[in-house]
Amino acid sequence: MAIIITDECINCGACEPECPNNAIYESGAEWSISDGTSVRGSFTLENGEITDVDTRHSALSNEVYYIVPDKCTECKGFHDEPQCAAVCPVDCCIPDIGRVETEEQLLAKKDKLHPNG
Repeated sequence: MAIIITDECINCGACEPECPNNAIYESGAEWSISDGTSVRGSFTLENGEITDVDTRHSALSNEVYYIVPDKCTECKGFHDEPQCAAVCPVDCCIPDIGRVETEEQLLAKKDKLHPNG
């Protein structure tokens, strides 16, 4: 499952540089699939929408840091545990129980985001 950042976030930014998929963004910041990944061309989002990887999408939160679920792999293939949760001083990076994914699905997402390594 993807990790979410709750509204208890203090906007410290400790999580952002730890994400190997660049899935974490500052509140209000636009995001794209290509940020911090090696994928090129088009990409199919979880909701079935096909987007160019360089397309800028609206922020998912204007209040606190947020995680783009289409890019979150819980650090599978990189680390033993989600690094955002490991460094968060207020424990606001938690599993999104509404978005359950198996380890195999998370690893497949990692491979899709980083096809060349």
